[in-house]
Amino acid sequence: MDNSLRPEELIKNPDFSKAQYIGFREVCETSTVRSARDGKPEANEIWQSHGMMVEVLIEGQFAYAATPNRTREAVTQATQKAYEQALIASKFKIHPFTPAQRPRINTAYSTQIRRIFSEKSASDLAGLLVRITERIKKSPKIIRATSFVQNVETQVTLRGSNGTDATQKFNFITMDFEATAQEGSLVQKRSDGGMRGRSFQGGWEYLDTPDLWERVDKVADQAIELLSATPCPSEKTSLVIMPDQMMLQIHESIGHALELDRILGDERNYAGWSFVKPSDFGTLQYGSKHMNITFDPTIPHEFASYAFDDSGAAAKKEFLIKEGKLLRGLGGMESQARLGLPGVANFRSSMWNRAPIDRMANLNLEPGTSSLEEIISSIEHGVLMESNRSWSIDDFRNKFQFGCEYAKLIENGKVTKTLRDPNYRGISVPFWNSLSRVGNDATFGVYGTPNCGKGEPNQIIRVGHASPVCLFDNIEVFGGANS
Repeated sequence: MDNSLRPEELIKNPDFSKAQYIGFREVCETSTVRSARDGKPEANEIWQSHGMMVEVLIEGQFAYAATPNRTREAVTQATQKAYEQALIASKFKIHPFTPAQRPRINTAYSTQIRRIFSEKSASDLAGLLVRITERIKKSPKIIRATSFVQNVETQVTLRGSNGTDATQKFNFITMDFEATAQEGSLVQKRSDGGMRGRSFQGGWEYLDTPDLWERVDKVADQAIELLSATPCPSEKTSLVIMPDQMMLQIHESIGHALELDRILGDERNYAGWSFVKPSDFGTLQYGSKHMNITFDPTIPHEFASYAFDDSGAAAKKEFLIKEGKLLRGLGGMESQARLGLPGVANFRSSMWNRAPIDRMANLNLEPGTSSLEEIISSIEHGVLMESNRSWSIDDFRNKFQFGCEYAKLIENGKVTKTLRDPNYRGISVPFWNSLSRVGNDATFGVYGTPNCGKGEPNQIIRVGHASPVCLFDNIEVFGGANS
C-alpha cells in the first residue's frame, strides 16, 4: 500500500465526516504446493494474492469494501464505498457498535522459524516427496503412494484511525503422505495425519524431521497390516482416542459449538446453529472434571498462533471449559457486545477480500496425569482408535459419528489385535461427560487443519488443535462398510 495514505487522514476528510472509525487490513499471501505420487513428481504450484479490506463504522454500523489495487486513489474509492454502505445499513442495524470494538494495538508478530523453507530448492523438495512415495511402495499390495507439502507465507498489516499500526508475519507448513493397500476387493488406507495432515507454524524443520522415515515406514506397514485385520466389533465399550483423532473431536463437537456467531444464528443458513444456549455459559457441565479446554493463540509452533485478531484485540490464553464447566465462548468483540458474554480474540478473516467473523484458532485439551501405559492397563475391554477417515455431525454440533483409519483391540489391560474400519458415535455433552482419563504431557500431540470452512461467502481458515490421549467410557463403536 502507498504508506502516505492512512486511516487517520481519511477520518478527518469532510467527505467522511460521519465516520466513527476507519480501518485498513492489508494481506499478502504466497502459497507453494508440491506433491508426488508413486515415485514421480505430481504438482508444482505457486500463487499469490495481495489486496486490502477497508472498514468504516457509522452510527453503530460496520461496512466493508475490498480492493486489489492499493494506490491512494483505489483505497479512497473503497473507503467511499464502505462509507456509503455503512450509512445506508445503519438504518437497519441489529446492534449498535462503537469504536470500542476496535481496540488500539501497536505490535508485531512473526512465526519462529529455525530453517527457512525457501532455502531449499524446488528439486530438493520434489526429491524428498518422491523418495517418500518410493519408500511407501515396499510391497505389491501398496497400489498407491502419495506425498504432499504446502507452504504459505502471509503478511497482515492492520491500521486504524484510532492509532492502530500492527503487523503479523506467518509461515504455515502442512505435510501428509498416504499409502493405499489392496488385496482382492478389500482396500485400506493409512496416512500420516489422518484427513487433515500435520500442520504447524514454522519452516523446513517440520518437513525433514528426525522421525520422518520411521513415520513413512509405519504408514506403509499399517496399510498392509489392515488388509488382514479383524473388522471392528459393534458394541458399547471403553474407547481410547489418540491425539490425531482427538483433533477432529475437539474441532467439531466443541469448537464449532462454542462459536458465538453460530449461537446468535448468524451461520444458520450455511454452517448451522449450536445446541449451546447463551444461558449455558457458567452453568452447563459440558464434560467431566477431567475436561479442560483452552483457547491459546500464544503457542509459537501451533498452526493458528497470532498476537492479535483482525479487530485488533490482543490474543491470550483463556479457559473455555474448566473441569468440565462451560465458561466462555469463541466470539470476538462484536459477538461479545451483542450477547453480553465473555469471549476471546478470534475475530478472523481468511483473506483480504473477506470480512472477519468468529473463528477457532488454537483450541486445545490440556494434559492430565496418566501415561498411555496406565490408561491401557486400566481397561478390561476396549478399542483404541487413531487418524480420522470420515466424519458426520448434525447442524447443531450435537449428534456425531466418526470413522478412523486404524484401531487396536484392548483386552485385560493389553493391546492385542488390529481392527479395521473402526467407527464410533455419540452426543456431545454425554460423550464429554464420559471422559474418565486424560493422558500426560508425554502423550500430547499438536495438529492442525488448513481447511476449516465457514461463512457466506465461504472462508477457509487455518485452525490448530492439540490434545493428549483420552479415555472415554461406555461408547458405541461399530464396524464400517467393509466389515
